[in-house]
Amino acid sequence: MADHGGSLGRARALFPLALQPWIDLSTGINPHSYPLFDLPATALTRLPEPSSGDGLKAAAAVAYGAPSSLHVALAPGTQILLPRVFSIVKPGRAAILGPTYAEHLRAAELTGHSAVEVRDFSALADADLAIVVNPNNPDGRVIPRADLLALAETLRRRGGLLVVDEAFMDVGPRQESLCEDVGEGGIVVLRSFGKFFGLAGVRLGFAISSVETVERLDAEFGPWSVSGPALEYGLRALGDQAWQDSMRERLASDAARLDGLLAAHGVAVDGGTSLFRHVTSSGAADLFDALGTAGILLRNFADRPDELRFGLPGDEAAWDRLETALAAWNKTGRGGGVRAAAAR
Repeated sequence: MADHGGSLGRARALFPLALQPWIDLSTGINPHSYPLFDLPATALTRLPEPSSGDGLKAAAAVAYGAPSSLHVALAPGTQILLPRVFSIVKPGRAAILGPTYAEHLRAAELTGHSAVEVRDFSALADADLAIVVNPNNPDGRVIPRADLLALAETLRRRGGLLVVDEAFMDVGPRQESLCEDVGEGGIVVLRSFGKFFGLAGVRLGFAISSVETVERLDAEFGPWSVSGPALEYGLRALGDQAWQDSMRERLASDAARLDGLLAAHGVAVDGGTSLFRHVTSSGAADLFDALGTAGILLRNFADRPDELRFGLPGDEAAWDRLETALAAWNKTGRGGGVRAAAAR
């Protein structure tokens, strides 16, 4: 399995003498989670009622702009949806617009597809299965809705499938979402609950597609596909529009603050979303090591050593430690590589 952000075990192995406790900036998960609340005992002691699942589908349809609850399938996280969704089309050529989240390529191969990562959007047109992360992880690239719809029509005419992973669309340009366009078929939109709501451990995700595709996914998962606690949190959080609106403003402010802090130390941000920021620099590996030694974990990429992704600090203590670590890195003169790259 490919490495991902969020592994403190990996961080400890890389930096055994790092300052403690760790500050994990290696994920795009909201550090300001939806408020925890006391679950009813029945969420743990009874099997979930079908009506709860129906209610969550309805809430998701409203929150994401799906045509109706009949167009929403529930799952214990979007990760487990990948092989099931990719199996909707018979094994053929899968093309993933990259560089992006590594699990799409792996899941496509597991389901029998000949999978490749492509850098040109036009290269998706001759695939049997085309996969686009929108906004993209890790650089925040956004493909316009009109372009995606044109691609979906091209694929649909010959029995292909477009999968759009909108894990970060909660903080993206929501007018570019394809959730409202799934009715004609040939499109599956994946939505992640844990990232924006900061509750990744709840393991809750959604596939938004045609009624026929949703019925197929529901049948494959069978009853009780989502746990009682996940249903409770999903219903509460997806229905809390005031919290969502306020959180989008807070995340935008935090992202701007992070951009300013990095710029003050010569690190230029070149992309991302309000949940993570992206940096490209010849000095990226040195910055990763310097902050890792200071107990601050960033997301690096083995195949792209000049790139880093910064998540958001979760509190003032984390902001202070990040500022201190960046200042110490600059004092040693090691920041020159990043500053030189930013100036070009």
